[in-house]
Amino acid sequence: MKLDRIDIKILYELQKNGRITNVELAELVNLSPSPCLMRVKKLQAEGYIVRYSAQIDIAKLGRTLTVFTEITLGNHRQIDFARFLAAIDKVDAAVECHRVSARYDYLLKFVTGGIAEYQAIVERLTDMDIGIDKCFSFVVLKSPIVKAHMPLPSLFPR
Repeated sequence: MKLDRIDIKILYELQKNGRITNVELAELVNLSPSPCLMRVKKLQAEGYIVRYSAQIDIAKLGRTLTVFTEITLGNHRQIDFARFLAAIDKVDAAVECHRVSARYDYLLKFVTGGIAEYQAIVERLTDMDIGIDKCFSFVVLKSPIVKAHMPLPSLFPR
C-alpha cells in the first residue's frame, strides 16, 4: 500500500489522539467521514496502526526515577546481542532500548520507583552472564519537553 499525504495526516492525528471520533478526524484531514473511516480501517489492516493505548501521567501516580543508561558489551557477535536483548526484554523497568552507533552499544531508558530499585536492576543485570562490559547511568532531573508523537508530515511529505 502506497501512502499519500492524507494517509500520513490520518496517522499523525491518530497518534496525537487515538480516541478522536471519525467525524472529527475526517474534518481535520479534509475528508468526509465514510472515506476517512475506510482509510483508517485499511491502515489498520495493512499494519500501519499497530495498536491504540493510553498515555499515563505517571507523576500523578507517585514518585519515579528515570535513568538513561549506556551499555557496552564485551563481545559483538550476534549471539551476544541476542542474549543481552533477551535479558533486557524481561526487565519491565527497561521501557526503551536502542542499538546505537557510538562509543557504547545500547542506550536504555529505565523508569523505576527510585534509585535503590534502579541500582538493584543494574546489579542483577551485571551479575547475569549477558555480556555487559561497561554501564554508565544518567539520572534525569527534569523532562521539560517530551512528545508522544512523531513528526510524520515533515518526515514523509507526499
